[in-house]
Amino acid sequence: MEPLRLPSEEEINAAYDKGKEAVEALFYATFAKMAERIHKLEDQLAKNSSNSGKPPSSDGLAKKPKSLRHKSGKKSGGQAGHPGTTLKAVPHPDHIRIHQVKRCRHCQASLEEVDVKGCQKRQVFDVPPVQVEVTEHQAEIKECPICHQTTVGEFPLEVRQPVQYGERLKAQIVYFNQQHFVPLERTAEIVGDLYGQSVSEGTIVEVCNEVARQVEPVNQAARAELIATEGTAHFDETGGRIDGKLWWLHVVSTNLLTYYAVHPNRGCKALDAIGIFPVFKGTALHDAYRSYFQYQDVNHALCNAHHLRDLIFIQERYQQSWARDMEKLLLEIKVAVAAAQPDQNCLLPGQIADFETRYDAIVAAGLQANPLPEPAEPLPKKRGKPGQHPAKNLVDHFKVRKRETLAFMCDFKVPFDNNQAERDLRMIKLKQKVSGCFRSEDGAKVFCHIRSYISTARKNSQPVLDVLQLALTGSPYVPPILQARMNSPA
Repeated sequence: MEPLRLPSEEEINAAYDKGKEAVEALFYATFAKMAERIHKLEDQLAKNSSNSGKPPSSDGLAKKPKSLRHKSGKKSGGQAGHPGTTLKAVPHPDHIRIHQVKRCRHCQASLEEVDVKGCQKRQVFDVPPVQVEVTEHQAEIKECPICHQTTVGEFPLEVRQPVQYGERLKAQIVYFNQQHFVPLERTAEIVGDLYGQSVSEGTIVEVCNEVARQVEPVNQAARAELIATEGTAHFDETGGRIDGKLWWLHVVSTNLLTYYAVHPNRGCKALDAIGIFPVFKGTALHDAYRSYFQYQDVNHALCNAHHLRDLIFIQERYQQSWARDMEKLLLEIKVAVAAAQPDQNCLLPGQIADFETRYDAIVAAGLQANPLPEPAEPLPKKRGKPGQHPAKNLVDHFKVRKRETLAFMCDFKVPFDNNQAERDLRMIKLKQKVSGCFRSEDGAKVFCHIRSYISTARKNSQPVLDVLQLALTGSPYVPPILQARMNSPA
């Protein structure tokens, strides 16, 4: 936002010399600029996490967060029929400690020779003392009695150095640093406290680099699968600091796959470099960022969670009834879609026609409530699209993007919102909160490689530590959806 420029003393004197009309014109022009600026600033102050894309952390302590979710009417806690995760006794404990009864608690008589009538049992679940276990590998050296040549035994493939860390310990180091975003210094401190083994920050970086190299083929297969999918994929991006400069971390994901990439740009340059969106075959669900619409051959769908927040803002800030009606309609369609699943793959033609008719009527009401103002006199030409009222912008958006907004009712493979991508990006924002910015581009790329692999594994119900250890042995986890692609010849 450019600084507001008030009339200079020369401009005021010039208007005064021209007379009353010139002074009034200068006053009203200045007042109009100030009113517009105040209006924009008030709009910014009115935005929070419930009526815009701002994160809940920006609401502050004075503002009470308001979720878009509606109360289900159920009591808090586990519901009836839920298996639960309560700690339960096991039939065969690892250790049994007998607490003998030697005297009667009442009369102090000796009970050492009395037979045991029964026992009460209590079980304690704990972790045994942990220490680093060192395994020495010895390769035999023998001399052949026939040819007198020397033969040395072969070490296992994973034993490559005279002294090195094992896969389990290295997997845990990567687990702390990449899965839970513990900074390098604190990761080294954790390893020292848990195992009494000092590890350098350079070793942690190298282990993470090793995992990133091993999982790269899996991530490239995921990228190829995302390009080829005919279903819905979620696209989003978020800003982050790399070496003090603003970069953008992009995500493309489904319910089974995640692919992260980092680029200094947010728009088309980044999308072209990542190479998924320009050739994407399925339906791309996103938040209506304008660069996505530069690709006309892609089938677009829009996030209605964003729409609901924008509609709430128009209701709260400008009290326009069409916004409330559109919010209710979108939620009504969402309920109808949920009721029709899984027996149908889209709403019935009659339902679709009825919802579209009501949608068009609400848009017409919004346009009527926000007509284009007629300028009193020709305004000087400015670069770009002329500014409009926020409500007018939103209703124009619903008019132009009707098909993309209602895609979820015409194809049940398209979700109502883009929450999948939002959840996947949340891990990147959490990383920034815990550890701050990335120190280098290489570090950010390593993070994207490892997090893509971890997120994909978790979506396929795999334990993170196990898949990290597999990667370090040279056999990274490959989800079933990628196995045919990974096994096919290049």
